[in-house]
Amino acid sequence: MNFAFQRNLGLKLLAALSLSLWALVGLAQTAPQVLFKTSMGEFSVEVYPDKAPKTVDNFLRYVKDKHYDGTVFHRVMDGFMVQGGGFTADMKQKPTREPVALEAMNGLKNEVGTIAMARTANPNSATSQFFINVVSNPSLNAPQPDGYGYTVFGKVVSGMDVVNKIRAVPVGNQGMFQNVPRTPITIVSVNLSK
Repeated sequence: MNFAFQRNLGLKLLAALSLSLWALVGLAQTAPQVLFKTSMGEFSVEVYPDKAPKTVDNFLRYVKDKHYDGTVFHRVMDGFMVQGGGFTADMKQKPTREPVALEAMNGLKNEVGTIAMARTANPNSATSQFFINVVSNPSLNAPQPDGYGYTVFGKVVSGMDVVNKIRAVPVGNQGMFQNVPRTPITIVSVNLSK
């Protein structure tokens, strides 16, 4: 092999390696993290805009608008999930923006520690409310349970022990609402941390 050919090959390999490293850095930057500070402790969630771009954009807009600050986990079902993001401690629903389109066919599953959007029977009705799966819930994966599924858009990456404390609190009925924690679990703040 002549020197010029070896040098050219070396430069091409170096360029390919550089591109690969930049791609890996780009992937790492596409997973923002959000820190939840609650009355029971802190936990962090990583979100995946590459898998659920509309959902993540919607969620992060609510985070940036401070919508979640002062809301509560209003529905807690040990053995299923904990839900929050829409109500104040006196069970008054906060105003929301327009709903976001369903993105449940993104390959992410409702597994332990994942965060997904709550919705009504209309598959395209998710606004601000989310839930964290405290067990694996395959019955919520598309196309179940109603032909559509629930959009998973991230997962808890630290503080799952706090989520597990939340799941175990005593609950009861409050007006027309069921599975409401007897002592409110307040979301003090939610901020983009990474």
